[in-house]
Parts: sequence; structure tokens; C-alpha cells
Amino acid sequence: MLKLPGLIDPHVHVREPGQTHKEDWDTVTQSALAGGVTMILAMPNTKPPIFDEATLNLALASAHSKARCDYAQFLGAGPENAAEAARLAPRAAGLKMYLDSTFGELRLDDMTIWLEHFRQWPGPAPMVVHAESRSMAAALAFSQLFNQPIHIAHISLKEEILLIRAAKERGVRVTCEVAPHHLLLTAPARADGRLEVRPRLASQADVDALWQNLAVIDCFATDHAPHTAAEKDGENPPPGFPGLETMLPLLLTAVSESRLTLDDLIEKSVTNPRKIFGLPEQPETWVEVDETARWEIHAADLHSRCGWTPFDGWKVTGQVQKVVLRGKTVCENGKILAQPGYGRNVRAG
Repeated sequence: MLKLPGLIDPHVHVREPGQTHKEDWDTVTQSALAGGVTMILAMPNTKPPIFDEATLNLALASAHSKARCDYAQFLGAGPENAAEAARLAPRAAGLKMYLDSTFGELRLDDMTIWLEHFRQWPGPAPMVVHAESRSMAAALAFSQLFNQPIHIAHISLKEEILLIRAAKERGVRVTCEVAPHHLLLTAPARADGRLEVRPRLASQADVDALWQNLAVIDCFATDHAPHTAAEKDGENPPPGFPGLETMLPLLLTAVSESRLTLDDLIEKSVTNPRKIFGLPEQPETWVEVDETARWEIHAADLHSRCGWTPFDGWKVTGQVQKVVLRGKTVCENGKILAQPGYGRNVRAG
């Protein structure tokens, strides 16, 4: 039996408040534990978005009563909350800036708004940016101008990874993450609502470039973004995939195929997220995996409320058998044993 540290997923959409028919703090943390993830960082683009003290308190109250694994909550950067976000920084996982896909109060369609956040954000947690292609280049320029560390979410393109590599070589304070679906899936030949995601799935050349530049990538992150099967199969399918429960088996399969090493997996799923986001150690926490188990992913067996996965039917190697969090067995043979509220806010106190 292979023993791994508990994984950290720095990019999770919990959907609470506002869209709990897709997911909530209870189901998302069940899914995390079943996938060997013992800490999640929650994104702020909920309904309402998490961008001030009242909404931060709302999200954290739900997490406190429901979360079964450890967690922290991001603040969203909005047009008028730079000072408020800076004041709340010690309580937050970091600051999330939406520079491409923008949402209501989190819309950042003017670079003068970026200026205020880059000037005022105190750290030490980084500014995390949803920035693709040219907007990513602009974010790198802002990082250099203000000497602010930035973390680029869910990179997907060859041009992006090559630009980040060049920026790192020149001392820009940038880190980045990749989602398993951008490493393993390519753009469909025709429209398919189940495969709608942002950033969009890219070409095989883009996928190959990500694998070829794996050393440049700091973190694996699921961008777990659940929507119901009915929503994905509708006329206007929302973008996003669930991913918490499938990340570790997919990565272990890559290890079995010699595309990845166990050291890579631990560095990018535990060591680097902890360092980049300033997260505490989780004492007496580990995941036991049968690294030789071959099995097939079935959506019906997963814990996410959304009820589907783009990896349904995939054959994988490596299966979580047991998860221990802070000395307590919280998942065994797929059964969740942690109670709601067992998870801790890692930014509290």
C-alpha cells in the first residue's frame, strides 16, 4: 500500500452560497476526501460572490457547519473593494481576479481597477488570476511593475506555458497551475455541452506542450466546477467539470505510465500549494492508495452532487483505500466517515 500526504486542491468551486443544487460544502468535501484531498481552497464566484466581510462570513459559516475536510476561502477582486479585500486578507486563501471570464460584482474589465488591487493587496497569499493568452501577458506585466507575486489559474495553451517559462527565467514572481482535464482531454470535433469548460479544451499540440514543460508548472488543481447533468445537456450548457474525486487516480495512472513521477505528484499537489499559499501542515494526515489497483471510473459511484464526470468509463490505475486527517480515519473504501464540521478553516487564528 502506497502512503501519500493528504493532497491540497487550490482551485475548487463549492457553489455555496447560491447554487447548492449543484454542490455545497458538505458534498464537495465528501468528494475531496474520497479523492484523497484533505484541504481545499474555495473560489469566490458564488451567488452572491465573496467580496466583502459580510459575504466572507456567510461562506465561512456554511463551511464551519458542513465541511468534512480542511479549507480556506478566496476573496474576489471587484471594481470597488480593493481596500476592503486588503483589510480581510489575513482571513482569506488569497485574492482571485477574473480578467477574462467576469461575473457581476467581480467584473474587472478596466485595467485601472487592476491597479488598485495590485497596489493595495498586502499578501502574503498571492493574487490568483483567471487570465488567458494576452490578458495573462498583461497580468505578468502588472506583477513585475508592482513586485506582486501572482498565481496563474488553469493554464491550457502552449503560448501560455512558454510565456510563463520565460517570465520565470527573468525573475518575475509568477507561479501557475494546470487542471488534469487540460492535460488529458482535447477540444471535441463538434459541440458537446458536457465538454464545455473555461479555459476551453485545446489542441493536442497544446496538451503536448504542457507535458513537455511540466517542470514549469507549480501545482495540479482540479478547477472543480460542478453543474448538473441536466444543465450540461441543455441548450446553453454552463462551462465547468467536477474533478476532485478523479484527480488522484488520473495522476497515479500517469505515474504508472511513466509520464509523471511520484515526487512530481507530491511536489505539485502538496509541497508547492502549501508554500505558494502559506498553508499550515496537517499533522497525522495521509492517504493510503493501492497503486496497482486497476478500475473504471463511474459517475454513479462519485460523491459530488452534480452526478457526472467527463472521465466516466476511463480505466485508471491507483485507488484510494483510506484517508486519515489529523489522526482520524475520515474515508475508508469509498465510505466517508468524517462528520460535517470536522474540517478546519486553516486561516482562522
